[in-house]
Amino acid sequence: MKKREGYTLIILLVVISIMSIGLLVAVPVWETQIQREREEELIFRGNQYVEAVRLFQMKFPGRFPETLDELFEEKCLRKLFKDPITREGDWDIILHQESFRAEETRQTFQKVMIAPQSALQAIASPQILGVVSPSTAKSIRIYNDQETYDKWLFFYGQDPGKMPEIVYYGQAKKE
Repeated sequence: MKKREGYTLIILLVVISIMSIGLLVAVPVWETQIQREREEELIFRGNQYVEAVRLFQMKFPGRFPETLDELFEEKCLRKLFKDPITREGDWDIILHQESFRAEETRQTFQKVMIAPQSALQAIASPQILGVVSPSTAKSIRIYNDQETYDKWLFFYGQDPGKMPEIVYYGQAKKE
């Protein structure tokens, strides 16, 4: 009878070892799938902000929102979405810069400024065009020819075929 108890313990150890190996294989696949889902959610949420700015422009022609809260308050956005890539969920804000082209009532911005949300109070009359993730991590997917999340720009007047010149808040001006 004691011989069988020894075999049961050995079988149990083998089963546990096989399950451990299976988990070691499954975890990276699971992490990749979660990252892909976050990327899809980033694109969805970023495009929601683009659409909200477009609706804001229709309500208030020639004017841009000064805060993300204003998009919600004016019912251009059904809720304030968080950045799905970063733990904090805070977006960097894409702001209007001086140069743009008007093409048949469609504005195409060639130069934008990116600032953290916390810096909006320090900027005189900010004009929000959209959002971008502050994460500099490399993405799995390539979006608009960009491989890092901080280059995945979502803004009103964006030309998907051409990356605008980016000025970062606090960056020294070139002369």
